[in-house]
Amino acid sequence: MRKLPVYLLLDTSGSMTGEPIEAVKNGIQVLVSSLRQDPYALETAYLSVITFNTNAQQIVPLTELSVFQMPDIQATGTTSLGDALSLLAKRADAEVTKTTLEQKGDWKPLVFIMTDGEPTDDWRKGLAEFKKQKFGIVVACAAGQHANTQVLGDITDVVVQLDTADSATIRAFFKWVSASVSLGSQKIESSGQEVTGLSELPPPPPEVNIVV
Repeated sequence: MRKLPVYLLLDTSGSMTGEPIEAVKNGIQVLVSSLRQDPYALETAYLSVITFNTNAQQIVPLTELSVFQMPDIQATGTTSLGDALSLLAKRADAEVTKTTLEQKGDWKPLVFIMTDGEPTDDWRKGLAEFKKQKFGIVVACAAGQHANTQVLGDITDVVVQLDTADSATIRAFFKWVSASVSLGSQKIESSGQEVTGLSELPPPPPEVNIVV
């Protein structure tokens, strides 16, 4: 069966301490529980969580939704976004089945990046690794006013911004991610087509502003 891999890259630096990190944890739970109620997503979507602070780590490898377990997430340290992009490239290379002459591989991964600040490492080096892999739609979310939307714009052409990094706003973002994954799963199952751009995703809620 062809998987639809979904990678969450989440900023867990010190500035996310308190309400923002709790909101992210709740957001992941909302995401998983709503996708579990969608037969299409349950059939095809696999979820991985990569966090980045002073280092990047994959705290949940690509996992079937039905057995996904909520990881413990703490906020501390700096913002190694480049490391996270590089790790994502490595993990996708290892976890996503490639199409060959003999078999159809997995669908292109959906990637959702969330950060509230500026990268503190050599993010362009990580970006170069990231660009070598083939991803489907990549959504970068600037949580609050201190995130650098220009850097995110270099990573992907789908950049959204939250006015604040509070629990209601972050929850709204994760609900939109969930709806986007559901739609991607349904499209694959019904037509064998992948979601390729923002216009094909559900319209974002009012809390999620599209940065052009």
